[in-house]
Amino acid sequence: MTRDDTESVIDDVTENTIPDGYLRGAAPILVVMGVCGCGKTSVATAIAERQGWDSAEADDFHPQANIDKMATGIPLTDDDRWGWLDKLAAWIREHIDNGKPGVVTCSALKKVYRDKLRLPGVVFVYLSGDYDTVMELLAHRSGHFMKPAMLDSQFAILEPPSADEVHLTLDLSKHLSVEQETQAVLDALGA
Repeated sequence: MTRDDTESVIDDVTENTIPDGYLRGAAPILVVMGVCGCGKTSVATAIAERQGWDSAEADDFHPQANIDKMATGIPLTDDDRWGWLDKLAAWIREHIDNGKPGVVTCSALKKVYRDKLRLPGVVFVYLSGDYDTVMELLAHRSGHFMKPAMLDSQFAILEPPSADEVHLTLDLSKHLSVEQETQAVLDALGA
């Protein structure tokens, strides 16, 4: 961390709508969300490793047809996403039913997509950044099928979580390290 290790990073969560007692007695399921290139996988992996939780990468649930579309720069439609979201929801449900905490990445750009994933114990972790901040992050990535031009289509449909959705928001313009983002999420969860 770039700051004194004793300093809390809870202030780095810019919005926290987790109701008191929401996670009491429940194994949390975190859905780390945001546009491509915002750092979902890095944050989710760090949380899972630190907590010993199961993790899943939403991209692994896409059928090959979706991957092929994205690789050629064709944005996915809602119809392309429904089966994919159903598979993610099944992963979440299995973990909730078995009392196993977990963390999964998912763009979850629209409220209707999050509604398919919203179950008791689910907390959305929104990595929020403006276009330029995310484009800077995306420009430094390699080995991913999402083309930088696809960022335009993702921002076009992005509906940030509203106050009635259980979520945490991290502001990417603060340029926190993955460790700081992870600590901020865990502090907010009381983990």
